[in-house]
Amino acid sequence: MTARLVVLLSGRGTNFQALQQAIEAGTLKAGISAVVADRQAAGLGLAGEHGIDTVRVERTHHADRASFEASLTAAISGYGPDWIVLAGFMRVLSAGFVTRFLGRMINIHPSLLPKYRGLDTHARALAAGDSEHGASVHFVTPELDGGPVISQARLPVLSDDTPDILASRLLPLEHRLLTATMALMTTRPVELRHEQILLNNQPLAEPLLLGHDLDNDGTFGSQPRRNCSDQPR
Repeated sequence: MTARLVVLLSGRGTNFQALQQAIEAGTLKAGISAVVADRQAAGLGLAGEHGIDTVRVERTHHADRASFEASLTAAISGYGPDWIVLAGFMRVLSAGFVTRFLGRMINIHPSLLPKYRGLDTHARALAAGDSEHGASVHFVTPELDGGPVISQARLPVLSDDTPDILASRLLPLEHRLLTATMALMTTRPVELRHEQILLNNQPLAEPLLLGHDLDNDGTFGSQPRRNCSDQPR
């Protein structure tokens, strides 16, 4: 059975487009049932071009956060997704909303979590003098950007990097990381249980690293560096 995805976004939709291209190429065995945005976002236009349902649930059209999240919940639930993918969705969600979808909602974040939760991650990495930067895919939990990390991609910070340059260099890696992780999650049992990730029913000791533990097509463990806790490290 093909996994059903609902993608949430707020902007350009480049991560959505990467997912859709992987689906069309056959490397991601899934289908995107709908793209939901909290504003008039360019990503909605991209989804429409692919014939994918689009839903706009604007916070400014709701009296309060509770009514906004009730509409967002209805929009998502109507499609019965297996996975909800936050791909550049910039709205902070309440604990109640997250708990409703706990274990089925993942987010891609442009830092090597737990470093630099929240915004301005590229500038913060440069200001700290970090030698490497990256992106993380994690389960969404009530703590902002604090859920267990499934996978990461890393790249070196260069001497001439600015926040914009670093962001542009990282973006292609974000695309690869998200599509590879979703390919893994739609073909292998990946479960969030009591703040612990289980992969193939074994605890994941550390995030999978793209290009080492995780291949672009979602193949797991072909060059094991960080696998499950029952394996040598």
